[in-house]
Amino acid sequence: MKQQRTASSQPRRWCRRWTAVVAAIVTIFSATDGGHSGAAARRVYTAPLDDTGRTAIYWTVDYGSRSVKFEAHFAAGGGPFDWLAVGFSGRGNHSGADFCIMWVDWKGVTGMLDTWTDDAGRISVDERQDCEEFDVARFHGGGTALTFTRKFDTCDDDRDYLIQDGTTHLVWMVGGGPLFAVEGLLVSQARAKGMQRVQLLKPETPQVRLPDKVSKIDVLASKVKVPAEETTYWCHVMKIPLDLSFKHHIVRFESVIDESSRGVVHHMEVFHCESSAGTRIPLYSGPCFSEKRPYKTQVCKKVMAAWAMGAAPFVYPEEAGLPIGGPDFNSYIMLEVHYNNPGLRKGMVDSSGVRLYITPEVRKYDAGVIELGLEYTDKMAIPPKLEDFTLSGYCIAECTAVSIPSAGIEIFGSQLHTHLTGTMIYTKHVRDGQELPELNRDNHYSTHFQEIRLLHKPVRVLPGDALITTCHYNTEDRQNITLGGFSITDEMCVNYVYYYPKIELEVCKSSISDQNLKSYFKFLNEWERQRTSPEGAVSVNYNGAEWTPMRSRVLHQVYEQSTLSMQCNRSTGERFPGDWENRPSTKVLYTLPPPARSCNRVTPSS
Repeated sequence: MKQQRTASSQPRRWCRRWTAVVAAIVTIFSATDGGHSGAAARRVYTAPLDDTGRTAIYWTVDYGSRSVKFEAHFAAGGGPFDWLAVGFSGRGNHSGADFCIMWVDWKGVTGMLDTWTDDAGRISVDERQDCEEFDVARFHGGGTALTFTRKFDTCDDDRDYLIQDGTTHLVWMVGGGPLFAVEGLLVSQARAKGMQRVQLLKPETPQVRLPDKVSKIDVLASKVKVPAEETTYWCHVMKIPLDLSFKHHIVRFESVIDESSRGVVHHMEVFHCESSAGTRIPLYSGPCFSEKRPYKTQVCKKVMAAWAMGAAPFVYPEEAGLPIGGPDFNSYIMLEVHYNNPGLRKGMVDSSGVRLYITPEVRKYDAGVIELGLEYTDKMAIPPKLEDFTLSGYCIAECTAVSIPSAGIEIFGSQLHTHLTGTMIYTKHVRDGQELPELNRDNHYSTHFQEIRLLHKPVRVLPGDALITTCHYNTEDRQNITLGGFSITDEMCVNYVYYYPKIELEVCKSSISDQNLKSYFKFLNEWERQRTSPEGAVSVNYNGAEWTPMRSRVLHQVYEQSTLSMQCNRSTGERFPGDWENRPSTKVLYTLPPPARSCNRVTPSS
């Protein structure tokens, strides 16, 4: 049912009395096993909304109608006049957000509205009502389920959030009443509120049958006493309990979450310890950034699996698997768990982790991983006090021409990666100057929500294609320049793409050429009187300059116009034959038009 404007220009509320139910229900979700037996059995996704897991969101995606159906479960503890709101926000803030709200007025009548909040956190009713198919139910014990449907694109550009691929910041609030009206209510008047990051628009992938012989290896934390701190990164090193003296394939991985930790385990990654087969890695279990962490565990940095809240199992295509094992394989791996504990809960003990499905029945193709984006170097830097600054890393046609076979490679997964200041990432695909559909994009990226994501459609990359990975950064809270590098306070711009068949190319990344950077430092010294020198160390030069908005803009132009220093590297670290210094960057001659929108909707008359 769609709400309409009345003659008085006030939204007409769609009201519904409370519905009593005997037990907790999920009104829109009858399938729980992820099966696809028809439209009524669309896959159900879920994520906790708070650190207790008692407040949760469930959703299904309908690509035919380009809509998402939500059901939010709120725990008991409130009163009969509670108001509940679930919505969407660009960066997770409750101000400047788009909410679907349920409220009970002073007469006990339930109303449901599409609303928005301004920068001061004041709620206003949207003139266009785009929260559709509202319903609400009470559980036994006082819990509440709120359901509604939202189009990906409502065409209300002024007030409504555009649901896109990538990360969505879900925001929610609970407050007390009774209320006379929703208009003018403040976010600060909510009794409880929170935010959760999820990938809403998950790809519709076919089921892949597991091999007859498969071992399930649980890479789990070991009874971690989760600190009563908002953010903890916990590392756990273990040896794979499986004979991997010959090659196997990883064909699937998924999360294993303790029920009591469901709202606190935020994301996890499994890293392989890259060392010779006979090297013993200390079985460390403790904070990842502790001074007590053994230095030898620093080699555990090649990603094998990654999970984040709301993620479904990651399943490899039936013709490929990630190779693991062999006579030169080191069997040590490391689990990294990010605990997000904003409520500072005490006494939690967690043994969550990731389950790997490993088979000796190797498939037709080995899957591989290629690193796209920027070289890990301090040559690429981001000035401070900027709302938005972009850097681009190139995998140029000259590199793919000598490294990719004529039949090409099939990219099916992607993990985007920056450090703390990254806000957006995307990778463009260019062939003979023509921009093709993008490889991956996340307009609301957060470094605190990283997962390996299956693409909606595999992308075939041919020799001579170019891939351009662009990252946006916000450094408004930084006092000095942010250098590129490995430290969490440095920055990166990387897209790890998963593909088959495996080829020799492992790194296809760029940085500004040394020659251009030295010329820039010389310019700063001679024309701007800055403490820079072509002979000086890169980091010293960057830190020696005073970064004004104009200098930051000029640096960005230098990056865009500079020639490149290319890494076109094999897995051994050796470069492919060729001259990889002072290479021209890829130019896009023919860009893609913006995505088509169906916005010819006519607002019904009153």
